[in-house]
Amino acid sequence: MTAAGWTGRVVPGGESAVRVLDRAEIRTASVGEMDNDAYLVTCRRSGAQLLVDAPTDPDRLLSLVREGDGTGRLDVLVVTHRHGDHLGAAAAVVARTGARLAAGEHDADEVGRACGRTVDTRLRHGDRLTVGDLELEVVALRGHTPGSVALALTEPEDAHAPGATPGRVHLFTGDSLFPGGVGSTQGDPERFTRLLDDVRTRLFDRYRDDTCVYPGHGDGTTLGAERPHLAAWAARGW
Repeated sequence: MTAAGWTGRVVPGGESAVRVLDRAEIRTASVGEMDNDAYLVTCRRSGAQLLVDAPTDPDRLLSLVREGDGTGRLDVLVVTHRHGDHLGAAAAVVARTGARLAAGEHDADEVGRACGRTVDTRLRHGDRLTVGDLELEVVALRGHTPGSVALALTEPEDAHAPGATPGRVHLFTGDSLFPGGVGSTQGDPERFTRLLDDVRTRLFDRYRDDTCVYPGHGDGTTLGAERPHLAAWAARGW
């Protein structure tokens, strides 16, 4: 899909969705039985690339990488959290591309064990990842797992590409925020409260309603579409 036809919807075995911005391209592919989403962020100027999650099917993910850069360049793989359905192909993707492996500091040890290697970059809240000319901010969202992270990519204030919006943010949220609610905290009230508080203060209180949300499963959404439901999420407790 082009920027004008972006819907945020992809299906396992289907084509990638592509969003073209002034400085970046965002590609989405769905893999596996759990409809896991993987996101490729490409710097349009340098060709540098970042992959968000490597759930399964390394051949499909490597094909996604080549869609962004024909040489198969991948600079960094960020695993949003330690659950196996988000990192099953991480070891293979890193081995075949030489990409750096990054994960939230409180999930990094388990991610490393699952991948059979040490995590290269332990991400902390407020860190910034540089990918070519792009900069993505790390947002820690505690609760689904202790070290879950989101990434925030902001469009430039002078954005003018078709479909672009000056200052708009693109959030890659893993399993911490979906259309309709926050991620699972397995019925633990303390974990739920922490995750909802982080999502409210670190996402909804900070970013505009036109912020695009790219979750770890299923369709995309915006903060504006979800904001009216925050009180209902708090009341229901999940």
